[in-house]
Amino acid sequence: MEYFISLAVLVGIYITLSSSFNLIIGFGGLVSIAHPIFFALGAYTTGLLAIHFQMHPVLAVLAGGGVAFLSSMMLSLPSLRISGDYLMITSIGFQLGLLEVIKHLSVTGGASGLGNIPNIVEGSSRSTLFALVSCAIAAVVVLAIRWLLNGPYGRVIAAMRDDELAFSALGRNAMMIKLSLFAIGSGFAGIAGGIYAYYYQYISPDQFEILQSAMLLTMVVVGGMGSQLGPVVGSILLLLLPQAISFLNLPPSVMAPLQGVIYTSLVIVFLFWRPQGLIAPSQRQSAKEA
Repeated sequence: MEYFISLAVLVGIYITLSSSFNLIIGFGGLVSIAHPIFFALGAYTTGLLAIHFQMHPVLAVLAGGGVAFLSSMMLSLPSLRISGDYLMITSIGFQLGLLEVIKHLSVTGGASGLGNIPNIVEGSSRSTLFALVSCAIAAVVVLAIRWLLNGPYGRVIAAMRDDELAFSALGRNAMMIKLSLFAIGSGFAGIAGGIYAYYYQYISPDQFEILQSAMLLTMVVVGGMGSQLGPVVGSILLLLLPQAISFLNLPPSVMAPLQGVIYTSLVIVFLFWRPQGLIAPSQRQSAKEA
């Protein structure tokens, strides 16, 4: 039972991550795959505040989200003036570069990772409480994104994504829309990182590498890019799949590359044969964007 409860914690965390990533890449049309680095910044910020300042868990998690929110400007300000493949390359460089910095800082534990994060919940109900909190935050994030996209601001986002030149010609500031999308999505990722740090009480740079980007991209594409519920379905499916593979008792040296191959293959298959994903954008949403 404990195994399934711990899996529910991960499901909540990854629904938050994939939904916020979908806000950037699916609804904003911004091809950045650096989302895991904001997940990492939230986790490290929360862990360091908990270890060195004994900050209240709620404030520490919110601070992690705030740092990710503000740090997104480091990527978005210089790189959002470009788009397409160039933006993707810039985001990869940003992610790998910042991870190298984390690996060489003693305060973050370097390549060995950051441990001794305080346990804020004692007893047998620990995983259950984290599962409830994780899934509750995921629900709030999904509903918040839904509220944002179903209002007037959602139509502005769709117009900017579909024809940025025409959008700018109407006197609207496309750069500010992009900045806000990046900041909101990254802030949510930072909050997910804070929950992750408190639950596992250990984080390392290896947990936020390119494989994490591939996993999030697969969740969004398979679930349905541009669909509000697509990332929810994609997250559940892609988290259950590796658990099924784990019963094969393969060595770790085989398991990690195999997961990468599966994620990449699923993205390619869905892009060619079902680009709308398992859950296509609703007709009502498509009509609004038109």
